[in-house]
Amino acid sequence: MLQFILTTILMASLGTMLYLVARSLPRVGEEVSDKKNFLDRLASSEIPEKIDTAFNGFLLKYLRKLKVVLLKIDNFITEKLKKISSDSNLKHFGNTSKPKIDLKDINGDYAQESTKKDSSSDVKE
Repeated sequence: MLQFILTTILMASLGTMLYLVARSLPRVGEEVSDKKNFLDRLASSEIPEKIDTAFNGFLLKYLRKLKVVLLKIDNFITEKLKKISSDSNLKHFGNTSKPKIDLKDINGDYAQESTKKDSSSDVKE
């Protein structure tokens, strides 16, 4: 709610400023000058478009080369990480990896125990 109030006050003040500027515009005299300064001539010429085209071409080539270099660096780092984490390197420092758990054995043992319990409960009844 506070944000709404602050936004409303901001918009009202901007509207007031715009109204005051619009009221004072007729007082300002319009000076017609045939002289164009350097920035006006530059903005109306074709030079900014040529600079933009040249910059876009350079940027396109540069970004593509940068992408290739970054991908090469990524591949290099990935290969180094694979070498570090490979099992052959772990053997030099002692095999510290935990043995893999065989879930089939665990589930099989549990299934056998549950069938034994079911059969023993049938016998008791």
